[in-house]
Amino acid sequence: MSALLHSMTLRWRLAALAAGLTFLVLCGFALVIGQLTASRIRSDFRNEMSTAVNNLLSNRLPIKYDNDKATIPESLVRTYAAPNQAVIRVLFKNGVEIASTERAPDFGRLGLAAGRTGEVGGYRVETRATTLAISNSQLGIPVLVQYARRTAPVEASVHRVRVFLIFGVLFGSGLALALALALSRRALAPLTRLTSTARDIAATRDPSRRVPIPDTEDEVAELARTLDDMLQALESSRAEREAALARQRQFVADASHELRTPLTSVLANLELLAEVLDGERGEAARSALRSTQRMRRLVGDLLLLARADANREVPHAPTDLGRVLIDVAAELGPVAGDHVLSVDAHPAIVNGAADELHRLALNLIQNAFQHTPAGTRVHASVTSDAEHVRLTVADDGPGVAPALRSEIFDRFVRAEGDRGGSVGLGLSIVRAVAQSHGGDVVLESPPEGGARFVVTLPASRAEAPSTDGDLHTVRVRV
Repeated sequence: MSALLHSMTLRWRLAALAAGLTFLVLCGFALVIGQLTASRIRSDFRNEMSTAVNNLLSNRLPIKYDNDKATIPESLVRTYAAPNQAVIRVLFKNGVEIASTERAPDFGRLGLAAGRTGEVGGYRVETRATTLAISNSQLGIPVLVQYARRTAPVEASVHRVRVFLIFGVLFGSGLALALALALSRRALAPLTRLTSTARDIAATRDPSRRVPIPDTEDEVAELARTLDDMLQALESSRAEREAALARQRQFVADASHELRTPLTSVLANLELLAEVLDGERGEAARSALRSTQRMRRLVGDLLLLARADANREVPHAPTDLGRVLIDVAAELGPVAGDHVLSVDAHPAIVNGAADELHRLALNLIQNAFQHTPAGTRVHASVTSDAEHVRLTVADDGPGVAPALRSEIFDRFVRAEGDRGGSVGLGLSIVRAVAQSHGGDVVLESPPEGGARFVVTLPASRAEAPSTDGDLHTVRVRV
């Protein structure tokens, strides 16, 4: 029952409650009226019989004595018995029948003692003691007169009343349900409009929409005003947040752009110092050079993310992702350390920015190096079909912790045991580049263990510009 109530709408619950209360009230009313009506019908029946008996006895019952047999005139019997299909019996005090109407049953044999009034055999029997007059004589004989009528018509009337009351209860309950549905629909119409507006706001994510407020002073109007105030507050908060984010993105983009020029100059000077200095000074210059190079990569990453946040794209051109992967493998081969890097590259043309795709592949392979122990195998491949190009980077390391999978592509998220000193921007850049090229990246957990990142991009039917001749399937192991 509880599950049924929970599955019903508020409108139907209110209507069912109103119909149920109406049903209970009508049932109580029908019980009282039914009992009173049945008692009244039976009481009128008994009173009518009593009156009929009294009228019968008010006229002295003449008796004829013919051939030593006492009889009652048939005319008298028919006068009081025929109109209401009653029967009459005249008995001696000892119960012996003197006279009776046609088809009058023997109530004594049915269980009603002589001289008693009651119901037996489907009859209501009224018994009176009187004196039966003898024709042409002032003498009379003490007798018992039984006046009986069938109770079936009375009980049929009582049954009809009860059936009428039952149908009245059902009809009243149904009518109450229909009226309650109509009234609840009208009463809940403002809530329906509120729900529709809220659903539209959820679909469009536009809190600037206004909620229809009923011109009443009830709870629904108060709810509508509260929701409208909440939406206005959310709209103001969203506008402030978007303005702050826009200022922040602009600052990051401007700062990253402005830092590139002095960093280039610093890098050039540090490269010169690293070449001309020896000993501790040369080592210090080379350490500073490595740190500055890392800073330049970080600035480039921030600038790339700022462009992605501002939906600003660099020019795209047909690019062979297989060639990009080969170049990345050649660049990272010397720094692979104890990792085993294998590359399986096939020609695959996408419409994109070569520098950004280079950064995407570079970050995926560097991420595998940084988060797996020495001796781990890292495999990168490019495959394609008629619609998509897929870049896959898989390793047989410990994999990604379950608690980190939902946020692995967020910014500044670093896994435990990060040995590369990353700032947590590598995978967020991978996702930003993939999405800016109309694709996406997902993390898979192969049954054999490890982690597998799959970047899916739309395939392009255009031809990439030739560099060193046609690129065929290449398998590289470093």
